[in-house]
Amino acid sequence: MTHRSSQSTNSAVRGHRVSPRTRIVWASFAAAMTLVTASLFVLGGRGSGPLTGRTVTALASVNTASGIESVFDTRTPIEPGRWDAIVIHDTGLPSGSPASLDAAAREAGLAGLGYDFVIGNGVQMGDGEIHVGFRWLDQLAGAHVAGPGGADWNQHAIGVALVGNGDRRPFSPTQISRLVALTAELARRLDIPPERIYLHSDLAAVSSPGRYFPASVLDQVVDLLDR
Repeated sequence: MTHRSSQSTNSAVRGHRVSPRTRIVWASFAAAMTLVTASLFVLGGRGSGPLTGRTVTALASVNTASGIESVFDTRTPIEPGRWDAIVIHDTGLPSGSPASLDAAAREAGLAGLGYDFVIGNGVQMGDGEIHVGFRWLDQLAGAHVAGPGGADWNQHAIGVALVGNGDRRPFSPTQISRLVALTAELARRLDIPPERIYLHSDLAAVSSPGRYFPASVLDQVVDLLDR
């Protein structure tokens, strides 16, 4: 949205009486913005702090298969039974870093990066690099499931996002293998059954993670869990 400078706005208003109709228009605009901000705040999670001013922590990047276990070294202890589902997303963007995704989330009115984990595609993040979000490290509610039921899902479902747009092109093989390994380890350690692993499109009127997302991912996760 393009904003005029305060100086030019003051010049335009100075010396002019504001009509009753103008007051009504501005009051309606302010009310609408309040409603939008309130809905985003709910999506962002009440536990994730104010909409502005929160700094994303320097977070862990996991680059080896065995290193996935380090994602359980959270700053706030994981409460048994707190997490009962996993939701897989794409970011909808061809590239992204933790900083750029966090900035985009804040521009949308959220209290920072909404996903618990982000898996890079080799552009701005390493291919298959796992970024552990501040929400996971501090065990805060996510902001990743859209729709009327999103607030409840965000309280109890872990959000894992692949950098990329799954409606435009496939994800890298490394991304998919890391997604499978991470999802299986989360499910194993947190006692989340395979039937509680969802795509975002299963829960909301969205296409994420897109038509190029491999249908075999859940089967691969189940295979790992059975070993």
